[in-house]
Amino acid sequence: MNIGFVQFAPKLGDVDSNLRMVDKMLEGISADVIVLPELFATGYLFPSIEFIENIAESAGDGPIYSAMAKWSKEKNCLITGGFPEIDGDKVYNSAMAVFPDGRFILYRKIHLFDSEKLFFESGDIRLKPFQFRGVKFAMLICFDWIFPETYRVLMLQGTQVILHSTNLVLPYCQMASFARAVENRMFIVLANRTGTESTDGNELNFTGGSIIYSPNGEILIQSSDSESAVEIVEIDPDDAVDKNVTGRNNLITDRRPEFYKKLCEK
Repeated sequence: MNIGFVQFAPKLGDVDSNLRMVDKMLEGISADVIVLPELFATGYLFPSIEFIENIAESAGDGPIYSAMAKWSKEKNCLITGGFPEIDGDKVYNSAMAVFPDGRFILYRKIHLFDSEKLFFESGDIRLKPFQFRGVKFAMLICFDWIFPETYRVLMLQGTQVILHSTNLVLPYCQMASFARAVENRMFIVLANRTGTESTDGNELNFTGGSIIYSPNGEILIQSSDSESAVEIVEIDPDDAVDKNVTGRNNLITDRRPEFYKKLCEK
């Protein structure tokens, strides 16, 4: 199975330009799964809720979904990426996994970061893997990375590959994802963005460094902190089915949940 990511610097609020950029970057690309960054078509550092509402769309209905569905159909692959989702009077920082036939899986970011809490509702969709071509995938968005429980819950449900759309500004996630891959023996595809955004005197510098880890923590591919790139690698998803660490240690059967439960209840 061939999986990969797209890394670039979106323009804040310019959905059409960002979609054209991704469309151009995907020309000639062939893969089974492609992961786009968090909020890849809109930019990130929003000045107001009204600004977001003007570019947000309902899940499965809007220019961002339409572009993702087109790419997925043309390339006969799974496309995932983040977008601002509007649902009634609520706005979520969400991601879609779009199938070649137009079906999609929705995920809403559970752990909001910093100023996101001013605009977005916390996600309300349970962590759950889905299947594509016989492989179990799951989506996470950016700051979800700092909560290892998210990966462990998904691993225990059989997830083989984490599709992680990000807009990272802290310098830790790419390194921390090594531990997440190893401690759960899963593949992690982390698609980050690059560039700088400024709004009302606030400025964010995005760290790039998109990366794919194997269940052994091997770096299969990584981009620089500033380049625009599309990177594809071949993996064997069955490598993430084997949860043995040694001949006598298994990540699932060695767990002692009777002890964890008391700690979690405090």
